[in-house]
Order: sequence, then C-alpha cells, then structure tokens
Amino acid sequence: MRRWALLIAAAATLALPPLLPERHLATFVLLTLAATVTVGVSLLMGYAGQVSLGQASFYAIGAYSAGLLAVHGTPPVLGLVAAPVIAAVAAVLLGAPLLRLRGHHLAFATLAVQLILLSVLAQADWAGGAIGLQGIPRFSIAGFELRDDLGYAYIACAVLFLAVLISRNVVSSRAGRGLRAAGGSEVAAAASGVPIGGYRLAVFALSAALAGLAGGVYAFYLGYLAPGSFPVLLSIEYVVMAVVGGLGTIAGPLVGAAVIVLIIQILNTLGTQPGMPDYAPSVLSYAVYALLLVVCVLYLPRGLVPSLRTTFTRPPR
Repeated sequence: MRRWALLIAAAATLALPPLLPERHLATFVLLTLAATVTVGVSLLMGYAGQVSLGQASFYAIGAYSAGLLAVHGTPPVLGLVAAPVIAAVAAVLLGAPLLRLRGHHLAFATLAVQLILLSVLAQADWAGGAIGLQGIPRFSIAGFELRDDLGYAYIACAVLFLAVLISRNVVSSRAGRGLRAAGGSEVAAAASGVPIGGYRLAVFALSAALAGLAGGVYAFYLGYLAPGSFPVLLSIEYVVMAVVGGLGTIAGPLVGAAVIVLIIQILNTLGTQPGMPDYAPSVLSYAVYALLLVVCVLYLPRGLVPSLRTTFTRPPR
C-alpha cells in the first residue's frame, strides 16, 4: 500500500505543474525545493537524533557554489553536480567537531555557523557582498536552456524524487537500522558494534548534500543570490516542516513542506494587504510557527503523517 501511495503521489506531482497557472508555478518550485531540504532534516533529526538550526547554511553553500561556478564559465550541469558535493564536504569539516555536542548545544552551534556564513557572504566581494551575486546564467544541458518556470518545476521534481529515493535506501540499509537502534538506546547500539559517530556524520553530510543540491537549482532558477535570501528564519521553517510532517518518515517532510509553504503564502498575502505594517508578514510567520509547534507537541507529537497512518490503520473496535 505504501508503494502504491508513493507511485500515485509521484504521478500526481508530475501531472500538476502544467495545470497550474503561471503565477503559482514559482510557489510550486520553491515548495518542491523546500521539501528536498526537509527530507534531509527529517533524516538528521528523526534517525540521527541531531537538531540542526542551520540547514539553510548548506542551502546557501550549494546555491553560491553553483552560482559562482556558472558565473566563471563552468557549465551549469557541472555547477549543479558540484553544489551537493561542496555542501557535503563543508558538512564533514564542520560536523566532525560539532557532532560531539548534544541537544541544544548542537542546535546553537549550527545556528552560529549560519550567522557566521551570512556575515562572510555579506562582506565577501567575490560573492557579490551585500548586493548579491548577479548574472547567474539559466540552467542548460546539451545546448537546451531552461527559460520558463515549467522546466524548473520538473527539475525541482527530479531533485525531490532523487532525495526520496536516496532516503528510502538509507533508511532500509544497515546504517539506517543502526541509527534506529541508537535512537532506542545509544549505549546498547554502541555495545552491539554500531559506529554511531560515523553514521551520524554520514547522515549530517547527506542532509547537507540534499540541501546543497536544492540550493543549486534555486541559484539557476532565480539567477541572483544575496545573503538575505537565506535568513535564520529559513532554517526554522525547515525544522517546523519536518516536525509538523513527522520526523523519521519519508512522506512527512513532503506533507510538512506543502502545509507550511501554503500557510506562508497565505500569510504573505494577508500581511501585504493595504493598511498592514511592513513587518506584518514576518511577525505572522513567527507566530504561526510557534503555534504549529505547540499544537504538534501537544496533540500530534509524532507529526501529521504518523498520526494519520495510525488513525487509518487502527483496527475497528
């Protein structure tokens, strides 16, 4: 049943972009990229048990890597391939010392990494500084250049499907079983020979690679990057998406991303109405994130997808 549900969802996703009005295709692209990043967050938090409040930093690393390579003459395809690799290497270098931390110490450390990265990008002339990196070419492959939102919608879908496929394979692998065992009892898993530290570092690098890949698509889609495109709020969004959808699941990040992105669009529309202050969209977003987290913790502690799955598979009394 799960396999059929996944196939139906994939078919519906592929059939949706041509049916959307032009003004909604941009939302679809951003939603799909957010879901790709959230898949990695769900793996990191749901299986490795590590909380990251700086996932947008790897999104930015992937975006700037692809953008800088393309601006300096590298074919866009190679730039897109390099984006997840560079993000994963950065995650390994950062994760080796950071993953020694636990709980809120790790969360604050990853948050600090993003703040430092944003400060460096804002001051670096080679990255465009505070003005931003401009002139990023459109994505092209074999002489075919993507110019419309529909083409990028399918590129984003391909990236999301790849992330889901990799995640399913990781979850069902020996490493995935070891991480699940560590989630039940870290001491017992270590005593059984599970290399918990190595597995956690690998998942940290994988989640960063998925974020970097999505960031590469984002760079070619917009053609412009600035430090303000990757605020701390973006990392919080990814965490909220993963928690609302359901940590440690494949479908959870997809559902959570769809719910949060649609809510953000509604809030932005409401916050930009005549008479609303300029800070209304940000204030409304923070308020809704807090409310959703409180509701999930109190009434849906496992997230939407696990709760709905339990409801529909519960035998009748």
